[in-house]
Amino acid sequence: MYKYTFLVDPTSDQIRQITSIYRMTGWWAEDIPDDPLHVRRLIAGSHCFVVAGKEDEIIGMGRAISDKASDAYIQDLTVVASHRKKGIGTEILKRLVARLEDDGIKWIALIAERNSDDFYTNYGFNIMPDSKPMLKILT
Repeated sequence: MYKYTFLVDPTSDQIRQITSIYRMTGWWAEDIPDDPLHVRRLIAGSHCFVVAGKEDEIIGMGRAISDKASDAYIQDLTVVASHRKKGIGTEILKRLVARLEDDGIKWIALIAERNSDDFYTNYGFNIMPDSKPMLKILT
């Protein structure tokens, strides 16, 4: 029913849809102009980037960033709201983790957004004791 694809060289339409999903999640502001080159660089610079699709519509995505030697982070995993609770996010997560494991990565982390930690603990992720996510945004 759903098709899962690891993207390497996205089409213009895929870039447009990915940009739209980033905006829908609130990760990218609406007032920032579209930048297809930025999306291409984001995908190219990721360890892997997977999309879930139904026909030609991208309805979910996730990516992993990594040193490609030992550590990786699951980044930006989301599913369009109208397609949630159908196992799509689970499948994206499983495919990302499997790809990382196949590539020899043994340490996989993520930062769970509000109210999503139960989703990740169901798949073996645990809260890191004595750790706190931190952020610095350069302007």
